Amino acid sequence: MIININPLRPEKDGIRRAAMAIRAGGLVAFPTETVYGLGADALNDAACRKIFLAKGRPADNPLIVHVSSVGMAEKLAYIPVALLPIIKRVWPSPLTFIVKKRTRLPDSVTASLDTVAIRMPAHPIALALIKEADTPIAAPSANLSGKPSPTDAKTVVKDLKKSVDVILDGGPTFFGIESTVIDLRDFTLLRPGPFTPEEIEKTFGVKPRIPTAAAADETDKPASPGMKYRHYAPDTKLVLFTGRIGDLIDTFSTIEKPVCLLASKETCTSIKNTNVKKIILGSRNDGYEVAKNLFTALRSIDDLGVDLAVAEAFQENGIWLAVMNRLRKACGNVELSSKEDLLELFFTKRL
Repeated sequence: MIININPLRPEKDGIRRAAMAIRAGGLVAFPTETVYGLGADALNDAACRKIFLAKGRPADNPLIVHVSSVGMAEKLAYIPVALLPIIKRVWPSPLTFIVKKRTRLPDSVTASLDTVAIRMPAHPIALALIKEADTPIAAPSANLSGKPSPTDAKTVVKDLKKSVDVILDGGPTFFGIESTVIDLRDFTLLRPGPFTPEEIEKTFGVKPRIPTAAAADETDKPASPGMKYRHYAPDTKLVLFTGRIGDLIDTFSTIEKPVCLLASKETCTSIKNTNVKKIILGSRNDGYEVAKNLFTALRSIDDLGVDLAVAEAFQENGIWLAVMNRLRKACGNVELSSKEDLLELFFTKRL
């Protein structure tokens, strides 16, 4: 069932029907300010296991629990008392915290860890759904595991229609990439997102530690969603070019083979070669625009009929850290840094 719903003033009837599905142990896809989530009652183990089956998600990849109040969060996890005033001020937002869980949460939600990822989404539909269901909702992104996260309902339908009881269509999401995840035990940034490291430091007065896993995708036992498995990858081979922009432009201006370039508006405008299928992410001057367009762009690569795509790299601060995190995962951490590397790839397909 697909229900169209106003993203700013959600109609009560649609929310009520979706909440009934949650309480009955079903699955509901709904928009948050980041991406669409695939939700189930976080206290219902059988319902949460349906999420893993629907997505084809590995069981050791924990889920984020969405709440509608700090009080609801405190019933599920041990929130540091000293941080409560800040959390009350910063939520709702695209900021997920890793904290020690209470025993009432099913192991399916936390991947049998003693911690839980928890957040209060800043979207009227998501908040209304949680309140009406009167239960926390566990929800990863509403896509098949490994594919780019959905930023609109039609993408959810494409991936999961047969597995979902209700899809709340609230239009496109606001940010287009998943929430920032910070471990409150030691202020480690586990997943960069719309809430930037700089904003975390300003808000909490602590500079977050940024491990390699936050930029890449390597960890044995993930404490947060999105830390272990390849994500966002199109079926088409995709590599990341981290070298000089001039080399990227020069190479793509002369290449005679049909290839795809995923890049900034400025770079794409500089290339007149008709052999190049260009996907414009947005301006180099607007990281939030690029982030919002990224997952739709990654999904569109497979529609172009090419067997190779190259993504432009960006700086790695602010929101750009999140953009680069997603691009590296989409490329399977395959990076090239010179014109020679590009030419060898084009003519030998050695990767």
